[in-house]
Amino acid sequence: MQATAAAFERAGRVADAVLYEGYVLYPYRASATKNQVRWQFGVLAPKRFAEADGSEQWAQQTEVIAEFGLAAKVDVRVRFLQVQARTVEAAEGDSFVPVAQLDVDGQRWATWEEAVEHTVDVVGVELATVGTSESPFAMPAWREVEELGTAGRVVRERWAVNGLVRIAIEDVPGPYPLTRLQVRVENVTEWGERGGRREDSVRRSLIGVHVLLHADDGSFLSSLDPPEFARGAVASCTNKNAFPVLIGDDGDDTTILSSPIILYDRPEVADESPGDMCDSTEIDEILALRVLTLTDDEKLEARATDPRAAAIVDRVDDFAPEIFERLHGAIRTLRPAPEKPLPWWEPAVDAEVDPWTDVICIDDVDVQKGSKVRLRPGSRRTDAQDLFLADRVATVEGVFFDVDGDQHVAVTLDDDPAAELHQWYGRFLYFHPDEVEPVR
Repeated sequence: MQATAAAFERAGRVADAVLYEGYVLYPYRASATKNQVRWQFGVLAPKRFAEADGSEQWAQQTEVIAEFGLAAKVDVRVRFLQVQARTVEAAEGDSFVPVAQLDVDGQRWATWEEAVEHTVDVVGVELATVGTSESPFAMPAWREVEELGTAGRVVRERWAVNGLVRIAIEDVPGPYPLTRLQVRVENVTEWGERGGRREDSVRRSLIGVHVLLHADDGSFLSSLDPPEFARGAVASCTNKNAFPVLIGDDGDDTTILSSPIILYDRPEVADESPGDMCDSTEIDEILALRVLTLTDDEKLEARATDPRAAAIVDRVDDFAPEIFERLHGAIRTLRPAPEKPLPWWEPAVDAEVDPWTDVICIDDVDVQKGSKVRLRPGSRRTDAQDLFLADRVATVEGVFFDVDGDQHVAVTLDDDPAAELHQWYGRFLYFHPDEVEPVR
Protein backbone atom coordinates (compact mmCIF):
# COMPACT_ATOMS: atom_id res chain seq x y z
CA MET A 1 0.00 0.00 0.00
CA GLN A 2 2.96 2.38 0.43
CA ALA A 3 3.63 2.36 -3.31
CA THR A 4 -0.08 2.90 -3.98
CA ALA A 5 -0.29 5.77 -1.50
CA ALA A 6 2.72 7.46 -3.11
CA ALA A 7 1.31 6.98 -6.63
CA PHE A 8 -2.11 8.33 -5.66
CA GLU A 9 -0.50 11.28 -3.89
CA ARG A 10 1.46 12.13 -7.06
CA ALA A 11 -1.81 12.02 -9.00
CA GLY A 12 -3.56 14.13 -6.37
CA ARG A 13 -3.35 17.60 -7.97
CA VAL A 14 -4.76 16.41 -11.29
CA ALA A 15 -7.37 14.23 -9.57
CA ASP A 16 -8.50 17.16 -7.41
CA ALA A 17 -8.77 19.38 -10.49
CA VAL A 18 -11.06 16.73 -12.03
CA LEU A 19 -13.08 16.35 -8.81
CA TYR A 20 -13.78 20.08 -8.47
CA GLU A 21 -14.07 20.98 -12.16
CA GLY A 22 -16.97 23.44 -12.41
CA TYR A 23 -17.71 23.27 -8.66
CA VAL A 24 -18.01 27.06 -8.42
CA LEU A 25 -17.35 29.30 -11.41
CA TYR A 26 -16.31 32.91 -11.81
CA PRO A 27 -17.53 35.31 -10.47
CA TYR A 28 -17.67 32.76 -7.62
CA ARG A 29 -20.97 33.99 -6.19
CA ALA A 30 -24.06 31.91 -5.42
CA SER A 31 -26.24 34.49 -7.19
CA ALA A 32 -24.25 34.40 -10.45
CA THR A 33 -26.08 32.97 -13.48
CA LYS A 34 -23.15 30.62 -14.15
CA ASN A 35 -23.68 28.96 -10.77
CA GLN A 36 -27.41 28.30 -11.06
CA VAL A 37 -27.07 24.97 -12.90
CA ARG A 38 -24.29 23.00 -11.25
CA TRP A 39 -22.80 19.51 -11.06
CA GLN A 40 -21.94 19.02 -14.73
CA PHE A 41 -19.09 16.48 -14.67
CA GLY A 42 -19.01 12.84 -13.62
CA VAL A 43 -22.58 12.79 -12.28
CA LEU A 44 -24.04 9.34 -11.54
CA ALA A 45 -27.72 9.68 -10.64
CA PRO A 46 -30.00 7.00 -9.16
CA LYS A 47 -30.66 4.35 -11.79
CA ARG A 48 -34.45 4.78 -11.93
CA PHE A 49 -34.13 8.54 -12.36
CA ALA A 50 -31.42 8.23 -15.03
CA GLU A 51 -33.45 5.73 -17.04
CA ALA A 52 -36.67 7.75 -16.78
CA ASP A 53 -35.23 11.24 -17.27
CA GLY A 54 -32.30 10.60 -19.59
CA SER A 55 -30.37 13.71 -18.52
CA GLU A 56 -27.79 11.80 -16.47
CA GLN A 57 -26.06 8.42 -16.37
CA TRP A 58 -26.20 5.99 -13.47
CA ALA A 59 -22.98 4.04 -14.11
CA GLN A 60 -19.42 4.76 -15.14
CA GLN A 61 -17.28 2.04 -16.73
CA THR A 62 -13.51 1.95 -17.14
CA GLU A 63 -11.72 -0.74 -19.15
CA VAL A 64 -7.96 -0.89 -19.51
CA ILE A 65 -5.41 -3.44 -20.70
CA ALA A 66 -2.69 -4.63 -18.33
CA GLU A 67 0.46 -6.74 -18.42
CA PHE A 68 1.39 -8.39 -15.14
CA GLY A 69 3.50 -10.85 -13.23
CA LEU A 70 2.15 -13.85 -11.34
CA ALA A 71 1.88 -11.90 -8.09
CA ALA A 72 0.42 -8.74 -9.61
CA LYS A 73 -2.25 -6.88 -7.66
CA VAL A 74 -4.22 -3.73 -8.38
CA ASP A 75 -5.48 -1.20 -5.87
CA VAL A 76 -8.62 0.67 -6.92
CA ARG A 77 -9.69 4.04 -5.53
CA VAL A 78 -13.02 5.67 -6.39
CA ARG A 79 -13.40 9.36 -5.52
CA PHE A 80 -16.53 11.50 -5.69
CA LEU A 81 -18.47 14.29 -4.04
CA GLN A 82 -21.75 14.09 -2.16
CA VAL A 83 -24.01 17.14 -2.26
CA GLN A 84 -24.63 18.89 1.05
CA ALA A 85 -27.39 21.50 1.04
CA ARG A 86 -26.67 24.58 3.17
CA THR A 87 -29.84 26.57 3.81
CA VAL A 88 -29.75 29.93 5.57
CA GLU A 89 -32.89 30.67 7.57
CA ALA A 90 -33.84 34.02 9.12
CA ALA A 91 -35.67 34.10 12.45
CA GLU A 92 -39.25 35.34 12.27
CA GLY A 93 -40.96 35.15 15.63
CA ASP A 94 -40.91 31.54 16.79
CA SER A 95 -40.13 30.14 13.31
CA PHE A 96 -37.46 30.34 10.62
CA VAL A 97 -37.80 31.36 6.97
CA PRO A 98 -35.31 30.31 4.24
CA VAL A 99 -33.47 33.28 2.70
CA ALA A 100 -30.81 33.67 -0.03
CA GLN A 101 -28.40 35.37 2.36
CA LEU A 102 -28.19 36.83 5.83
CA ASP A 103 -25.73 39.33 7.38
CA VAL A 104 -24.91 38.63 11.01
CA ASP A 105 -22.34 40.71 12.96
CA GLY A 106 -20.52 41.78 9.81
CA GLN A 107 -20.40 38.28 8.31
CA ARG A 108 -22.52 37.20 5.36
CA TRP A 109 -24.10 33.73 5.15
CA ALA A 110 -25.45 32.44 1.83
CA THR A 111 -27.68 29.54 0.85
CA TRP A 112 -25.65 27.14 -1.30
CA GLU A 113 -25.04 23.49 -2.12
CA GLU A 114 -21.70 22.44 -0.68
CA ALA A 115 -20.03 19.09 -1.26
CA VAL A 116 -18.31 16.48 0.88
CA GLU A 117 -15.45 14.38 -0.50
CA HIS A 118 -15.62 10.59 -0.30
CA THR A 119 -13.14 7.85 -1.12
CA VAL A 120 -13.87 4.16 -1.62
CA ASP A 121 -10.86 1.82 -1.75
CA VAL A 122 -10.77 -1.74 -3.04
CA VAL A 123 -7.26 -3.07 -2.42
CA GLY A 124 -5.32 -6.14 -3.41
CA VAL A 125 -7.30 -7.18 -6.50
CA GLU A 126 -5.33 -10.07 -8.01
CA LEU A 127 -4.91 -9.69 -11.76
CA ALA A 128 -4.24 -13.40 -12.18
CA THR A 129 -7.72 -14.25 -10.84
CA VAL A 130 -10.30 -14.12 -13.61
CA GLY A 131 -13.79 -13.23 -12.42
CA THR A 132 -16.01 -10.50 -10.97
CA SER A 133 -16.19 -9.00 -7.48
CA GLU A 134 -18.55 -6.44 -5.98
CA SER A 135 -17.90 -3.88 -3.22
CA PRO A 136 -21.00 -1.96 -2.06
CA PHE A 137 -20.70 1.33 -0.18
CA ALA A 138 -23.17 3.67 1.54
CA MET A 139 -23.17 7.34 2.53
CA PRO A 140 -25.83 7.84 5.21
CA ALA A 141 -28.18 10.78 5.56
CA TRP A 142 -27.01 13.56 7.87
CA ARG A 143 -28.34 16.87 9.26
CA GLU A 144 -26.82 19.64 11.36
CA VAL A 145 -28.13 22.99 12.62
CA GLU A 146 -25.83 25.93 13.38
CA GLU A 147 -27.39 28.78 15.32
CA LEU A 148 -26.58 32.35 14.30
CA GLY A 149 -27.58 34.02 17.56
CA THR A 150 -31.03 35.55 17.46
CA ALA A 151 -30.79 36.44 13.74
CA GLY A 152 -31.31 32.97 12.32
CA ARG A 153 -29.60 29.66 11.67
CA VAL A 154 -27.81 27.55 9.04
CA VAL A 155 -29.16 24.08 8.27
CA ARG A 156 -26.81 21.62 6.55
CA GLU A 157 -28.26 18.37 5.21
CA ARG A 158 -27.12 15.35 3.17
CA TRP A 159 -29.31 12.61 1.73
CA ALA A 160 -28.43 8.90 1.70
CA VAL A 161 -26.48 7.67 -1.31
CA ASN A 162 -25.68 4.02 -2.05
CA GLY A 163 -23.19 2.81 -4.62
CA LEU A 164 -21.42 -0.26 -5.93
CA VAL A 165 -17.92 -0.86 -7.28
CA ARG A 166 -17.91 -3.85 -9.62
CA ILE A 167 -14.52 -5.18 -10.76
CA ALA A 168 -14.15 -7.75 -13.55
CA ILE A 169 -10.95 -9.38 -14.83
CA GLU A 170 -10.64 -11.41 -18.02
CA ASP A 171 -7.88 -12.65 -20.28
CA VAL A 172 -7.66 -11.10 -23.73
CA PRO A 173 -7.71 -13.75 -26.49
CA GLY A 174 -4.61 -13.67 -28.67
CA PRO A 175 -0.90 -14.49 -28.78
CA TYR A 176 0.08 -11.98 -26.08
CA PRO A 177 -0.53 -12.43 -22.32
CA LEU A 178 -2.81 -9.43 -21.80
CA THR A 179 -5.56 -8.87 -19.26
CA ARG A 180 -8.61 -6.62 -19.44
CA LEU A 181 -9.53 -4.91 -16.17
CA GLN A 182 -13.01 -3.44 -15.90
CA VAL A 183 -14.11 -1.14 -13.07
CA ARG A 184 -17.78 -0.11 -12.93
CA VAL A 185 -19.09 2.46 -10.48
CA GLU A 186 -22.87 2.35 -10.11
CA ASN A 187 -25.39 4.46 -8.22
CA VAL A 188 -27.84 1.98 -6.69
CA THR A 189 -29.68 4.53 -4.53
CA GLU A 190 -33.42 3.96 -4.26
CA TRP A 191 -35.51 6.44 -6.24
CA GLY A 192 -39.16 6.05 -5.38
CA GLU A 193 -40.50 9.14 -7.14
CA ARG A 194 -41.94 9.00 -10.61
CA GLY A 195 -40.01 11.44 -12.71
CA GLY A 196 -38.68 14.02 -10.30
CA ARG A 197 -36.45 17.02 -10.88
CA ARG A 198 -32.74 16.95 -11.63
CA GLU A 199 -32.21 19.35 -8.71
CA ASP A 200 -33.54 16.64 -6.39
CA SER A 201 -31.70 13.77 -8.06
CA VAL A 202 -28.25 15.35 -7.67
CA ARG A 203 -28.73 15.22 -3.90
CA ARG A 204 -28.75 11.44 -4.22
CA SER A 205 -26.01 11.33 -6.85
CA LEU A 206 -22.29 10.69 -6.97
CA ILE A 207 -20.57 13.83 -8.32
CA GLY A 208 -17.24 14.18 -10.13
CA VAL A 209 -16.73 10.41 -10.10
CA HIS A 210 -13.27 9.26 -11.14
CA VAL A 211 -11.15 6.17 -10.59
CA LEU A 212 -7.47 5.74 -9.72
CA LEU A 213 -5.73 2.41 -10.38
CA HIS A 214 -2.26 1.33 -9.27
CA ALA A 215 -0.65 -1.98 -10.23
CA ASP A 216 1.98 -3.77 -8.16
CA ASP A 217 4.17 -6.10 -10.26
CA GLY A 218 2.25 -5.05 -13.34
CA SER A 219 1.77 -2.20 -15.81
CA PHE A 220 -1.00 -0.65 -17.88
CA LEU A 221 -0.99 0.04 -21.61
CA SER A 222 -1.95 3.46 -22.91
CA SER A 223 -5.55 3.65 -24.10
CA LEU A 224 -4.66 6.61 -26.34
CA ASP A 225 -1.44 5.42 -27.93
CA PRO A 226 -1.02 1.67 -27.30
CA PRO A 227 1.88 -0.37 -28.70
CA GLU A 228 1.16 -1.99 -32.04
CA PHE A 229 0.80 -5.50 -30.61
CA ALA A 230 -1.99 -4.33 -28.26
CA ARG A 231 -4.00 -2.05 -30.55
CA GLY A 232 -6.70 -4.66 -31.09
CA ALA A 233 -7.01 -5.38 -27.37
CA VAL A 234 -7.27 -1.69 -26.50
CA ALA A 235 -9.77 -1.09 -29.30
CA SER A 236 -11.99 -3.82 -27.81
CA CYS A 237 -12.29 -1.95 -24.49
CA THR A 238 -15.54 -0.17 -23.70
CA ASN A 239 -15.30 2.98 -21.60
CA LYS A 240 -18.54 4.70 -20.63
CA ASN A 241 -18.45 8.22 -19.21
CA ALA A 242 -14.75 7.68 -18.49
CA PHE A 243 -11.42 8.44 -20.18
CA PRO A 244 -8.54 6.41 -18.71
CA VAL A 245 -5.04 7.87 -19.08
CA LEU A 246 -1.61 7.01 -17.73
CA ILE A 247 -0.52 9.35 -14.95
CA GLY A 248 2.97 9.81 -13.56
CA ASP A 249 6.48 10.17 -14.92
CA ASP A 250 7.57 8.85 -18.31
CA GLY A 251 8.43 5.18 -18.05
CA ASP A 252 6.11 4.62 -15.09
CA ASP A 253 3.05 2.77 -16.42
CA THR A 254 1.72 1.56 -13.07
CA THR A 255 -0.96 4.20 -12.48
CA ILE A 256 -4.18 5.11 -14.30
CA LEU A 257 -6.54 8.04 -13.79
CA SER A 258 -9.95 7.40 -15.31
CA SER A 259 -11.63 10.78 -15.60
CA PRO A 260 -15.08 11.97 -16.71
CA ILE A 261 -13.19 14.76 -18.52
CA ILE A 262 -11.12 14.09 -21.64
CA LEU A 263 -7.42 14.15 -20.77
CA TYR A 264 -4.17 13.13 -22.44
CA ASP A 265 -1.64 10.65 -21.05
CA ARG A 266 0.42 11.92 -18.10
CA PRO A 267 -1.53 15.15 -17.47
CA GLU A 268 -0.01 17.65 -15.08
CA VAL A 269 -1.06 20.85 -13.37
CA ALA A 270 1.23 23.64 -14.56
CA ASP A 271 3.94 24.55 -12.06
CA GLU A 272 2.97 28.20 -12.53
CA SER A 273 -0.56 27.57 -11.24
CA PRO A 274 -0.75 28.96 -7.67
CA GLY A 275 -3.93 27.10 -6.73
CA ASP A 276 -7.23 25.62 -7.84
CA MET A 277 -9.64 27.91 -9.72
CA CYS A 278 -12.33 25.19 -10.03
CA ASP A 279 -12.12 25.64 -13.80
CA SER A 280 -9.14 23.79 -15.22
CA THR A 281 -10.24 24.45 -18.79
CA GLU A 282 -9.64 28.17 -18.24
CA ILE A 283 -6.39 30.14 -17.91
CA ASP A 284 -5.35 31.07 -14.37
CA GLU A 285 -4.10 34.50 -15.43
CA ILE A 286 -7.44 35.47 -16.97
CA LEU A 287 -9.46 34.22 -13.99
CA ALA A 288 -7.13 35.95 -11.51
CA LEU A 289 -7.43 39.27 -13.36
CA ARG A 290 -11.20 38.88 -13.42
CA VAL A 291 -11.28 38.35 -9.66
CA LEU A 292 -9.51 41.70 -9.25
CA THR A 293 -12.44 43.39 -11.02
CA LEU A 294 -14.95 42.26 -8.37
CA THR A 295 -16.32 44.95 -6.07
CA ASP A 296 -15.92 44.66 -2.30
CA ASP A 297 -19.57 43.63 -1.97
CA GLU A 298 -19.17 40.97 -4.68
CA LYS A 299 -16.07 39.63 -2.91
CA LEU A 300 -18.05 39.53 0.35
CA GLU A 301 -20.74 37.42 -1.35
CA ALA A 302 -18.13 35.16 -2.97
CA ARG A 303 -16.50 34.53 0.42
CA ALA A 304 -19.93 33.73 1.87
CA THR A 305 -20.74 31.33 -0.97
CA ASP A 306 -18.16 28.64 -0.31
CA PRO A 307 -14.81 28.15 1.46
CA ARG A 308 -13.20 27.30 -1.89
CA ALA A 309 -14.53 30.50 -3.43
CA ALA A 310 -13.28 32.43 -0.41
CA ALA A 311 -9.84 30.84 -0.78
CA ILE A 312 -9.68 31.86 -4.46
CA VAL A 313 -10.60 35.49 -3.70
CA ASP A 314 -8.21 35.72 -0.74
CA ARG A 315 -5.37 34.14 -2.72
CA VAL A 316 -5.75 36.50 -5.68
CA ASP A 317 -6.00 39.54 -3.39
CA ASP A 318 -2.60 38.58 -1.95
CA PHE A 319 -0.86 37.93 -5.31
CA ALA A 320 2.52 39.61 -5.62
CA PRO A 321 3.47 41.13 -9.02
CA GLU A 322 5.89 38.26 -9.70
CA ILE A 323 2.99 35.79 -9.44
CA PHE A 324 1.20 37.51 -12.32
CA GLU A 325 4.46 37.58 -14.30
CA ARG A 326 4.78 33.83 -13.80
CA LEU A 327 1.16 33.25 -14.83
CA HIS A 328 1.72 35.16 -18.06
CA GLY A 329 3.62 32.28 -19.62
CA ALA A 330 6.60 29.96 -19.54
CA ILE A 331 9.09 28.52 -22.02
CA ARG A 332 9.11 24.73 -21.71
CA THR A 333 11.84 23.88 -24.21
CA LEU A 334 14.53 25.70 -26.15
CA ARG A 335 16.23 24.60 -29.36
CA PRO A 336 19.55 25.99 -30.60
CA ALA A 337 19.16 28.57 -33.36
CA PRO A 338 20.37 27.56 -36.84
CA GLU A 339 23.76 28.84 -37.92
CA LYS A 340 22.13 30.97 -40.59
CA PRO A 341 18.49 32.00 -40.96
CA LEU A 342 16.54 29.85 -43.39
CA PRO A 343 13.92 31.32 -45.73
CA TRP A 344 10.39 30.44 -44.76
CA TRP A 345 9.74 28.33 -47.85
CA GLU A 346 12.58 25.91 -47.11
CA PRO A 347 12.95 25.78 -43.32
CA ALA A 348 14.60 22.41 -42.92
CA VAL A 349 16.61 21.53 -46.03
CA ASP A 350 18.90 23.19 -48.52
CA ALA A 351 17.04 21.77 -51.51
CA GLU A 352 13.86 23.33 -52.77
CA VAL A 353 10.72 22.32 -50.86
CA ASP A 354 7.47 21.70 -52.69
CA PRO A 355 4.59 20.34 -50.55
CA TRP A 356 2.64 19.37 -53.67
CA THR A 357 5.35 17.00 -54.98
CA ASP A 358 7.30 16.05 -51.83
CA VAL A 359 7.14 12.42 -50.72
CA ILE A 360 7.40 10.98 -47.21
CA CYS A 361 7.89 7.28 -46.40
CA ILE A 362 5.44 5.90 -43.80
CA ASP A 363 5.46 2.19 -42.93
CA ASP A 364 7.57 1.51 -46.04
CA VAL A 365 4.98 3.21 -48.26
CA ASP A 366 5.61 6.44 -50.18
CA VAL A 367 2.95 9.00 -49.24
CA GLN A 368 2.40 12.16 -51.26
CA LYS A 369 -0.36 14.36 -52.64
CA GLY A 370 -3.25 12.11 -53.69
CA SER A 371 -2.35 9.19 -51.38
CA LYS A 372 -5.05 7.66 -49.20
CA VAL A 373 -4.38 7.38 -45.45
CA ARG A 374 -6.29 6.30 -42.36
CA LEU A 375 -6.16 8.75 -39.47
CA ARG A 376 -4.82 7.65 -36.06
CA PRO A 377 -4.80 10.78 -33.85
CA GLY A 378 -2.09 10.32 -31.23
CA SER A 379 -1.73 11.14 -27.54
CA ARG A 380 -0.14 14.54 -28.24
CA ARG A 381 -3.57 15.86 -29.24
CA THR A 382 -5.82 17.38 -26.56
CA ASP A 383 -8.76 18.63 -28.65
CA ALA A 384 -11.86 16.54 -27.94
CA GLN A 385 -12.91 16.93 -31.58
CA ASP A 386 -9.93 14.79 -32.64
CA LEU A 387 -11.74 11.72 -31.27
CA PHE A 388 -14.15 11.99 -34.20
CA LEU A 389 -11.29 11.73 -36.70
CA ALA A 390 -9.99 8.34 -35.55
CA ASP A 391 -10.08 5.60 -38.22
CA ARG A 392 -11.47 7.90 -40.93
CA VAL A 393 -9.99 7.75 -44.42
CA ALA A 394 -8.49 10.92 -45.86
CA THR A 395 -6.72 12.13 -49.00
CA VAL A 396 -3.26 13.65 -48.68
CA GLU A 397 -3.18 17.21 -50.07
CA GLY A 398 0.50 17.90 -49.40
CA VAL A 399 3.58 17.11 -47.30
CA PHE A 400 4.72 20.17 -45.35
CA PHE A 401 7.72 21.18 -43.27
CA ASP A 402 7.24 23.46 -40.26
CA VAL A 403 9.78 26.07 -39.13
CA ASP A 404 11.38 23.53 -36.77
CA GLY A 405 12.05 21.12 -39.60
CA ASP A 406 9.34 18.59 -38.68
CA GLN A 407 7.18 17.11 -41.43
CA HIS A 408 3.39 17.09 -41.40
CA VAL A 409 0.81 15.47 -43.66
CA ALA A 410 -2.02 17.78 -44.77
CA VAL A 411 -5.29 15.95 -45.52
CA THR A 412 -8.97 16.38 -46.30
CA LEU A 413 -11.57 13.85 -45.16
CA ASP A 414 -13.00 11.63 -47.89
CA ASP A 415 -16.45 11.53 -46.28
CA ASP A 416 -16.59 15.29 -45.68
CA PRO A 417 -19.22 16.90 -47.99
CA ALA A 418 -17.15 20.10 -47.89
CA ALA A 419 -13.88 18.39 -48.91
CA GLU A 420 -13.75 20.08 -52.32
CA LEU A 421 -14.34 23.45 -50.69
CA HIS A 422 -11.50 22.83 -48.23
CA GLN A 423 -9.22 21.85 -51.14
CA TRP A 424 -10.16 25.02 -53.03
CA TYR A 425 -9.16 27.45 -50.28
CA GLY A 426 -6.44 25.28 -48.69
CA ARG A 427 -8.03 24.52 -45.35
CA PHE A 428 -6.44 21.21 -44.38
CA LEU A 429 -6.12 19.00 -41.30
CA TYR A 430 -2.51 18.39 -40.29
CA PHE A 431 -1.08 15.20 -38.80
CA HIS A 432 2.35 13.97 -37.75
CA PRO A 433 3.58 11.04 -39.88
CA ASP A 434 3.05 8.62 -36.98
CA GLU A 435 -0.62 9.63 -36.83
CA VAL A 436 -1.53 8.37 -40.30
CA GLU A 437 -1.56 4.86 -41.73
CA PRO A 438 -1.24 4.37 -45.50
CA VAL A 439 -4.21 2.68 -47.10
CA ARG A 440 -2.51 0.01 -49.16
